Amino acid sequence: MAAANALLGVALREATQRKLQRFSELRGKPVAAGEFWDIVAITAADEKQELAYKQQLSEKLKKKELPLGVQYHVFVDPAGAKIGNGGSTLCALRCLEKLYGDKWNSFTILLIHSGGYSQRLPNASALGKIFTALPFGNPIYQMLELKLAMYIDFPSHMKPGILVTCADDIELYSVGECEFIRFDKPGFTALAHPSSLTVGTTHGVFVLEPFNYLAYKDLEYRCCHRFLHKPSIEQMHHFNAVCRAGNFSHQDMAGGDTTPLKLESEYVYTDSLFYMDRKTAKKLLAFYEKIGTLNCEIDAYGDFLQALGPGATVEYTRNTSNVTKEEAELTDIRQRIFHLLKGTSLNVVVLNKSKFYHIGTTEEYLFHFTSESSLKSELGLQSIAFSIFSTTPKCSGNTSCIIQSILDSGCSVATGSVVEYSRLGPNVSVGENCIVSGCSVITEAVLPADSFVCSLSLKMNGYLKYSTMAFGVQDNLKRNVKTLSDIKLLQFFGVCFLSCLNIWNLKVTEELFSGNKTCLSLWNARIFPACSSLSDSVTTSLKMLNAVRNKSPFSLNKYKLLSIEEMLIYKDVEDMITYREQIFLEITLNRKQFDLEAS
Repeated sequence: MAAANALLGVALREATQRKLQRFSELRGKPVAAGEFWDIVAITAADEKQELAYKQQLSEKLKKKELPLGVQYHVFVDPAGAKIGNGGSTLCALRCLEKLYGDKWNSFTILLIHSGGYSQRLPNASALGKIFTALPFGNPIYQMLELKLAMYIDFPSHMKPGILVTCADDIELYSVGECEFIRFDKPGFTALAHPSSLTVGTTHGVFVLEPFNYLAYKDLEYRCCHRFLHKPSIEQMHHFNAVCRAGNFSHQDMAGGDTTPLKLESEYVYTDSLFYMDRKTAKKLLAFYEKIGTLNCEIDAYGDFLQALGPGATVEYTRNTSNVTKEEAELTDIRQRIFHLLKGTSLNVVVLNKSKFYHIGTTEEYLFHFTSESSLKSELGLQSIAFSIFSTTPKCSGNTSCIIQSILDSGCSVATGSVVEYSRLGPNVSVGENCIVSGCSVITEAVLPADSFVCSLSLKMNGYLKYSTMAFGVQDNLKRNVKTLSDIKLLQFFGVCFLSCLNIWNLKVTEELFSGNKTCLSLWNARIFPACSSLSDSVTTSLKMLNAVRNKSPFSLNKYKLLSIEEMLIYKDVEDMITYREQIFLEITLNRKQFDLEAS
């Protein structure tokens, strides 16, 4: 079993490095026709996010970090009700039609869903999930570059159409030397990865048509009978979605976010990205034009793919168990989509040597970047990535992760912590399992274990300000209550939120929360001070964090207080990019000086 795991890891590492190398050769250079995507489009939740994405794309193109000669777009969701990634897909089709008319019918298009505010990984909230930094590369790769690298072989083996993917997942795969994944069939084509039944309960699961197992290969083209969205284990068995690994005794079936599956165990094939041909895309666009305004959340996976295949039935349209907010028209829209797409084929590309990883929560982020996770070796993630120290830092071996940061030799970073885009002085101590992002700490400071500390630049009334969100990495920012009397049910750094407010000398009033007054959470609690300097901002927020930890009073009354929700409204993207660029230039200069001295 260990040997099979090792062989799979080696195959994925080699295949991944080849793709990264090929992408590296295209960065900053004009691409030939058919060599790369015609269009790369990123979705945004609102106009502020749209602007932030456009600014970052512009910077990347200026610095030649992306292939040139490609049309890069950001498509923003319409104002009003949340429409989900399915609604964003429909909106993107309309944007393409407006920009290109019928010409987009002949393009290969990559559509990356990156709307939303990353409440489970808030260091990605301000600048976006698709711009999350990864610990490798020079300059540092972000999720966008990784996506483009992992899909490097797709455009040249694809008929005109749209490939739909999400910003916070990673698909690694290995196929034969002369084999390529082809997206050339009508209808939908989806990638499928072998996964445990437990993983299947949180993903889409394919019920495949019968197949000749004697013809087993790393890459198989299969037909899907029906698609199950986040099914129970009982449903997987009932609909014959479950396979038995004994059929492939020579192959390890390992899921990325799971422990390796035992050879004799049961498994299912789960989803990741999907492709739709231009005819299907046009059909969906015509549907969107007909309904006009969408007022409910549509899931591109649950609501599009469940309508496909000969075994699809209409029952799922009435199942709202996986819906975050049930709107009145949801069932009607789902049924209309079902009847629109019914009879459309769902082709499945089975990747038996593949893994799917999700990096959308603080827990996943820390695990994959700091532990000996398989992703770390397969992708070549580094413990110290494009960072400098005066001398050897007091970092705990390979179990902390430093990304584009400058740490003094007297600074210490404990096991399991990630530091990105930060400057830490000589008397800074970072505890275990922390996330530190965009910070500058000059004075003596202690970041307690399990802390999340992330600084944002703000533009308030024309003045540059800074605010630092600080809480526990396990705090649930999405958890909400409806009334002020229930805020005692919220927890900050593992402590009753009401107790924290007493420690900070803050009164419980409606003014304590921004936005919707019937949806009260840590996300919209006005508890984070706005300061005139970055270092003061970090120091002040650490004081409020340590006050809770030590149960000692620290009054926040004298500060202008903001919620995370408000920070994102006031965020100054340009200043945050400038701060990162200053760190980049200092590291680059330091390396040049080191090379000169060495020579």
